[in-house]
Amino acid sequence: MQEVFDELFTKSEEGHLFKNLFNLIIDERNILLAYRNIKANKGSKTAGSDKYVIDNYKVMNKQEFITLIRTSLKDYKPKAVRRVMIPKGMDNTQFRPLGIPTMLDRLIQQMFKQILEPICEAKFYNHSYGFRPLRSTKHALSRVNFLVNISQLHYVVDIDIKGFFDNVNHRVLMKQMWNLGIHDRGVLAIISKMLKAPIKGIGIPNKGTPQGGILSPLLSNIVLHDLDMWVSNQWETFETKHEYSQNVKKYLMLKRNSNMKIGFIVRYADDFKIMTNNHENAVKWFHAVTGYLKDRLKLDISPEKSKITNLKKKSSDFLGFKIKAVRKKQKHLVRVNMIDKKKADVIRKMKELILRIRKETTINNIRLFNAYVMGIQNYFKYGSMVPTDFKDIAHKVHPYARSKLHQVGGKYAHPTDASKVYNQYYSNSLKTWKVLDVYLFPINGITSFTESRQFNPKLSVYTEEGRKLIHKKLQPVVEYNIRLLMQSKIQDQSIEYQDNRLSRYSMKNGCCEILGIFLEAHEVHCHHVKPRSLGGTDKYDNLKIIHEDMHRLIHATEKETIDKYLVKWKLNQNSKLIEKINALRKKCKNEPIVI
Repeated sequence: MQEVFDELFTKSEEGHLFKNLFNLIIDERNILLAYRNIKANKGSKTAGSDKYVIDNYKVMNKQEFITLIRTSLKDYKPKAVRRVMIPKGMDNTQFRPLGIPTMLDRLIQQMFKQILEPICEAKFYNHSYGFRPLRSTKHALSRVNFLVNISQLHYVVDIDIKGFFDNVNHRVLMKQMWNLGIHDRGVLAIISKMLKAPIKGIGIPNKGTPQGGILSPLLSNIVLHDLDMWVSNQWETFETKHEYSQNVKKYLMLKRNSNMKIGFIVRYADDFKIMTNNHENAVKWFHAVTGYLKDRLKLDISPEKSKITNLKKKSSDFLGFKIKAVRKKQKHLVRVNMIDKKKADVIRKMKELILRIRKETTINNIRLFNAYVMGIQNYFKYGSMVPTDFKDIAHKVHPYARSKLHQVGGKYAHPTDASKVYNQYYSNSLKTWKVLDVYLFPINGITSFTESRQFNPKLSVYTEEGRKLIHKKLQPVVEYNIRLLMQSKIQDQSIEYQDNRLSRYSMKNGCCEILGIFLEAHEVHCHHVKPRSLGGTDKYDNLKIIHEDMHRLIHATEKETIDKYLVKWKLNQNSKLIEKINALRKKCKNEPIVI
């Protein structure tokens, strides 16, 4: 479907109106891609109100499955959404509702998302970062850092939308989709039905997008896209009669010759900030945005959570970070810490995971601890003062770790024989615990913060140029998938195998050693070059990270199976890949594939 997505993106950039999207949505390829994406998601094992999970659809043959989907859409009536309450933080005192559609409805929502997303991405504002391909919280933080450090904008307007996801106006949303060029009335009618899917035990909603729905994040961005563009057009992208070669010159002229209020919006989902240069402008922005949300988007603000902050005097919270402007010589520079509540949550979670190791001392529980530490460090490493925060966390967790891990034979020392993955991410100069011959990742492992760069708008999953740039920046994606691999349960495998499997994936930048393509965690198979049945070991050099299909092809002996994968990957046209596969088949004592 990549060519289709690329074409939708390009046409949307050119202002095309899309009147026949339904045929693309029910295209066989789009249906199968939706199945694949849902299957790879952890939520595929979570049942909706009909008790079905993805496994209930695995037993169907392809044509039967496609027919079921298409028939369901002829007179689409989504089934009731199962509602569960999940804790907002780790203290279990506050909860938010999560709506879980049935598996069939999730598959259908994924089909719609795949077609609508490239159309919307072509139009969305550069500085909205939530629920969008390739963008993340680090890019939102980097933008704020830039506006404080370089633009010297120290006044922040924080506006909290009251119950945003529960209060989205359906009529406004439909109009916004139309304005983005989505003119297929049949598609809009089905989306309207999705929004009105009954909530089990509550009834049919007349507003809101259910949190937990596959399509909801995209719809929420469509709702707030109008706000992004309205704020941007007030200053950042304001069109002047004279064209300036640089925005800096334009802003200087506007500042000198107009009474316009300086303002830049940075948004992550419904959490956004407007950065400006003085209190007077901040007050104007506060009232203007409050009015816009109420009058145009039919959304109310939460007065007790909405405020104006002078960063030179107080800090402002954003996405788990605490942001303040501190004087350094002639200017103010941003200082970024973890917010206090998040630090307390991290300490509590680490103690829970340590206690879990104490109660059940298994490799899996150690890996869950390591995955959590790596994940939380990778999220917060972009804060300038976060290394100090993690030292404080380590100081508070250490006595608890000592009392619990000593009981299971844990030793606290400098690593001397750590795995390749450990050595890649952590220094051996830091002491840590060793349990079952595996080193726990050091809690104070961040010794310096990582400077985050602003998002490069040329990066795109919908252009060839953008995808080439993505391939050069794979490391953060590799780290994310390593954490997923750590969390996967592998039965009856040695510690050496599990460590070297991660190391091999990391050293190969997550790429298949046959096809050369990047592998997500769920696609990864680890092949023994010399099979253990023939005397092979779990050593690093005897392992290969390959796509699951290549693994099957190496071991396949039936002609029908071999032909299936040769056709699927068009290997008949690539003698070099066949040579690689045959070299591995030979080590397994299998006959070479002849083409």
